[in-house]
Amino acid sequence: MTQPPILLIDADRWPDLARIPEHPVRARIARRLFTHALKDVPVTVVAPNGLALAGAGVPGGGGPVLRVRRPKEFLNRLGRDGLIGFGEAYQTGAWDTETGDELAALLTELAQRLEHLIPQPLQRLRGVQMQHMPREQDNDRRGARHNAHAHYDLSNEMFELFLDPSMTYSSALFDPVADADGAGDLHAAQLRKIDAVLDAAGVRKGTRLLEIGTGWGALAMKAAGERGATVLSLTLSEEQRELARRRIAAAGLADRIEVRLADYREVAEDLPFDAVVSVEMIEAVGRRYLPDYFQAIERNLAPAGRVAIQAITMAHHRMLATQDSYSWIHKYVFPGGLIPSITALDHATGTAGLRLAARRDFGLDYARTLRVWRHRFEDNWPRVAALGFDEVFRRTWRFYLAYCEAGFASGYLGVSQLTYTRR
Repeated sequence: MTQPPILLIDADRWPDLARIPEHPVRARIARRLFTHALKDVPVTVVAPNGLALAGAGVPGGGGPVLRVRRPKEFLNRLGRDGLIGFGEAYQTGAWDTETGDELAALLTELAQRLEHLIPQPLQRLRGVQMQHMPREQDNDRRGARHNAHAHYDLSNEMFELFLDPSMTYSSALFDPVADADGAGDLHAAQLRKIDAVLDAAGVRKGTRLLEIGTGWGALAMKAAGERGATVLSLTLSEEQRELARRRIAAAGLADRIEVRLADYREVAEDLPFDAVVSVEMIEAVGRRYLPDYFQAIERNLAPAGRVAIQAITMAHHRMLATQDSYSWIHKYVFPGGLIPSITALDHATGTAGLRLAARRDFGLDYARTLRVWRHRFEDNWPRVAALGFDEVFRRTWRFYLAYCEAGFASGYLGVSQLTYTRR
């Protein structure tokens, strides 16, 4: 097979990708661990000259094919930085799959076995080898603004090229009957999700609604335009606020919606809110600040008010194992993020005087949502590239979207709509 050209990597933009590490001892250890990890996984691993790097990596052995293009670089990155290095080796093209769908399938196979890929005795050394979150990614007020800017201020135009017309950047809610054939419309499913959140919060005519995390304004516009609510929506993204305000004005709703560039800790209104909603913003809060987040909600909530949160979640033991770690996602996509567990949310809401009234789980819908986004991103890549994004960015986002899709498809991650009231 013809080898793809080596990517030209901008060292100013991607400094850790431009430098290929040299760690021969760690590379040898990585090879042994990689071989052990994949020996029972239905994945085929092949390298130049027919070399197989894993027991399952025999050509024709079945399953998705992981093609190691540059074994030395692959093993050195893996040896130096573990899972971060695995992702970086994909970004540089040191390993690849034939298609994005095969990449998602490969990552799903790995995600289903993630807790067992490394031998238990070596897992106990995780704390010694683990990279920790940089101080600048802490989600205090300054850090939260920096973290939001790093992702959401990339380019409104780029997000428009793969999201649905509502510009909704969170899991859709597909209808299990109407969408059973897999042909369900993403836009309709996103509007269904927004309605489910608004229903859970009891939003109707006259409701004073606080939204934490504006996105590009879809929920606020639906709440104000179709239900007659008045909305204060908070965002830390200047780009999102600018476009949300334009969309709100174009819909004739500027007198009913205020989009404020503010942290959730900064809200101090004279009148309480009848409802508070927040869709997939809680992952940016960080475990240290979960009590602050829910106390801010409780402080601004009317006595009979309702809260609706849509949250990505993981099992509690997984959250405990990863809560202090620095991952590929933190480094390249979502700095400072933490996926909470339902147990952690129960503790934080209980401390704030809130109780869980209802819960809806729909993790597989997120896998489906991400698959649509990934296909749209790839289909529109020439237009994304025209905005100034390079080929490394393309591989970074392909890996990110496939990585997240695998998390939900495997059940490693979930997503829930959670309704809270006062105790």
